[in-house]
This record gives sequence, structure tokens and C-alpha cells, in this order.
Amino acid sequence: MSCLACCCASATCGLCSSVASGISRKSARIAYCGLFGASLVVSWILRETAAPLLEKFSWINTSDSYTKEWYQQQAVLRVSFGNFLFFAIYALVMIGVKDQNDRRDSWHHGGWPVKMIVWFLLVVLMFFVPNEIISVYGILSKFGAGAFLLVQVVLLLDATHNWNDSWVEKDERKWYVALLVISIVCYIATYAFSGVLFMWFNPSGHDCGLNVFFIVMTMILAFVFAIVALHPAVNGSLLPASVISVYCAYVCYTGLSSEPHDYVCNGLNRSKAVTASTLTLGMLTTVLSVLYSALRAGSSTTFLSPPSSPRAGGKEALLEDPEDGKKNGEAEARPVSYSYSFFHIIFALASMYAAMLLSGWTDSSESASLIDVGWTSVWVKICTGWATAALYIWTLIAPLILPDREFY
Repeated sequence: MSCLACCCASATCGLCSSVASGISRKSARIAYCGLFGASLVVSWILRETAAPLLEKFSWINTSDSYTKEWYQQQAVLRVSFGNFLFFAIYALVMIGVKDQNDRRDSWHHGGWPVKMIVWFLLVVLMFFVPNEIISVYGILSKFGAGAFLLVQVVLLLDATHNWNDSWVEKDERKWYVALLVISIVCYIATYAFSGVLFMWFNPSGHDCGLNVFFIVMTMILAFVFAIVALHPAVNGSLLPASVISVYCAYVCYTGLSSEPHDYVCNGLNRSKAVTASTLTLGMLTTVLSVLYSALRAGSSTTFLSPPSSPRAGGKEALLEDPEDGKKNGEAEARPVSYSYSFFHIIFALASMYAAMLLSGWTDSSESASLIDVGWTSVWVKICTGWATAALYIWTLIAPLILPDREFY
């Protein structure tokens, strides 16, 4: 029986190695996303199950006042810290990679069995780190999570401008009509959804002035977007303004829905006893948004791409990795199509962001059993919406303020 178990383990390890190698040949980015996704699953599992085990570690259980929620946060932060170090180290190693003849190019695309071992060891070692270091990482993660949200905003702005430009370049009436129709639909959706938010987060009989302020500000910003975009002096369009308006309304909703479950102005009446299906849906949404943002940022040719990267590369498929298509014997130094270092930085920041979501932003033991609930989460999201508005307006007026600068 033991011989059979050893054979099965050996076959499993061989299968994992071959699968990892096969994935990396097709696209290194897919493999990195798989590794990052695995870290989120591990964080979630340990968050739900590891509290009794952590209580037995004397270097972690240094006080009798620690609650179950505190141990849950520790499990999430320690896995996140190991994941962060893995991608941060890779980001440092990959600084300055400009062409495929650089030896570090092969480090980025290959060696997946070694990478998995290193990642696993880093995560395990974080459970032997003193609590003080983890506390510092938890504080820094709030800033890292905010930086990741700003990256998402920049990517959204870039995507909406590219969408509008691609349809305008077709120079056909049907595309102009489509732009107008989508813009009107988005604005109708924005204000209709804002009306729903009034019903959900401004219940009668309660003083919910803060919620009203958030919702009204979102509606005002949507109106300002249209006015500025359609101004004759601004080279703007209604489509980006409408899409950003919908996004700001959505961010406002996510912020308000993150209010504590016992807050009288939270009309959703969250229950502390969150079901497994709710947790699964919240985790799936988090994974998809984080992975897409990391992929999009790492694939962008207009957002912090290396100087040697050709701008024409922006039309390639999101998951297509031209570096993996090297031909045998090819000696020409082909430039890389995206910044490897920046790609890993995005995953490092995403590790912090995911940790904050799963740990309740480490500011409330009451909300630690819920995914992404607490006043810190509320203000981070609301401020993200306002930052989105500011950045969008800046993209419209920047050419007027700085006429000598070239804006892509």
C-alpha cells in the first residue's frame, strides 16, 4: 500500500510539473494567474479552518485576548505576505528586461516546478514570522490595496477611450448611432440605479445624510462628465462619460453595501451568518476582478509598457504571449511586448487587495467573518469613485492645460 501511495504521489508531482510546463509554453501569464488564484483559494480555506491550529502556535498566540476573527485575519495576511514577497522579488529581478535575449526572459517564462516550490516555502515561512511584522504588513496592505484600485481606474479609463476611438475610426453612421444609443442607455442606467440606491440605503424614519450625500454626489459627477465631455473646447465623447458614470454608480453601490450589517441605513440588512453560497459568490467575484485587472495591466502597451515595446502590440489577444512563440535558432533580439517587472508589481498589489477583502480590511473584528465589510472598505470604495471622476476629468482637460505635452 505504501509503495502504491509513493507511486501515486510521484505520478501526481510529474503530472503537475508537465501541466505547469505546458501552460507556460502557451502563456506565462495564464500560469501566473493560476498560481495567484491558488493563493486566494488557500487564503479562503485557511481563513475558515486554520484558527484552531494557529492558537497552538506560541509565537502567534501571544495573548489571551485574541478572538477567532483575529486568527482568521492572521491566516489571510500570512498567506498574502508570502504571495506578495514572491511577486515582489520577481518584480525586482525583472527590472530592465527589454528583449528576449536577456537570460531573465527564460526565468519569467520557465522553471515552473521551482517557482511553485519557492512560492510554497514563502507562504509556509510566513507562519513563523512574528506578529509585529504581520501587523506592519497589514497596515501597508491598506495602501497597496488602494494603489491597486487606482490601477483598475486607469485601466478602465484606457479601455473606454480605446473603445470609443475604435468605433469612431470606422467612420460609419451605424457606429456613431451605436455610440449614441449605448451612451444614452448607460446614462439612463446610472440614474435609475441611483434611484434604487435611495430606496435601499435611505430608509424612511432614519437620518441617513451620509448615504444621501454619497448617492447625490455620484449623480452630480455623472452630469458633470457629460457637460465637460461635450464642451466645444474639449476633445471628448459621450461614450466614455457614460461608461465612467455607470462605473461610479456601481462603486457607490459596493461602498454602501459594505456598511456594517447593523447600520440602520444599510437597507440590505446583512446577516452575520453568511451562507456558504454567499461566500463562494463573493470570492469568485474577487478572483475574477483581480485576475482580469492583473492581466489587463500586464498586457497593456499604453500603461507603463517598456520603451522598446511596439505600440502596435495593443491589438493582440489579452492572453496571447508572443514571447512564448520564439522560433528555434532565432538570434534576433526581439523586444518584449510588456513590462515583466510591472506585471509582477500588479500581482503583488493584487495580493494586498485580496487580503484586505478577505480580512475585512483588518479594522473590525465584527466584520472579519464577512467578506469586504466595514467602514474602511466603505471609504476606500467611495474615494475610489471620486478618484475615478478626477482622473477622467483630467484626461479631458489635460490637453488644454498642457498643450505641449503628448497624451496617448
